[in-house]
Amino acid sequence: MRAFLDFCYIARRDIHDSHSLAAMDDALQRFHQYREIFRTTGVRVDFNLPRQHSLIHYIKLIRAFGAPNGLCSSITESKHIKAVKEPWRGSSRFDALSQMLLTNQRLDKLAASRVDFANRGMLKGTCLSSVLDQLHSAYFQCIL
Repeated sequence: MRAFLDFCYIARRDIHDSHSLAAMDDALQRFHQYREIFRTTGVRVDFNLPRQHSLIHYIKLIRAFGAPNGLCSSITESKHIKAVKEPWRGSSRFDALSQMLLTNQRLDKLAASRVDFANRGMLKGTCLSSVLDQLHSAYFQCIL
């Protein structure tokens, strides 16, 4: 676990040079070497996890695009929950993919409608506040 944490702490740096990238590579190699203890002792059968696989691409991507500056990969998980898990739970499990796609399409249209309504000023206040504003202005017109 220390090698994994070393990799994570080095990857989070704001600035990288050849020394930090070499240290990252070393930490990653140690992690892959030492994680085998979990397999040999029977704690874990396999380590084929997407986030761990993405670690092998970090050094190449940092060289290409610069430091990730604290970028967190958990954002993809939250998007996956919204786009896949929640629509799956709402499906009948029969032809679930088409139901999930239809759910996402409808949610996208609702989000676009909300933006349009907000731009038109249709989401300001509530029905009650609108009636109260009309009564309030009518009351003051009677006084004048």
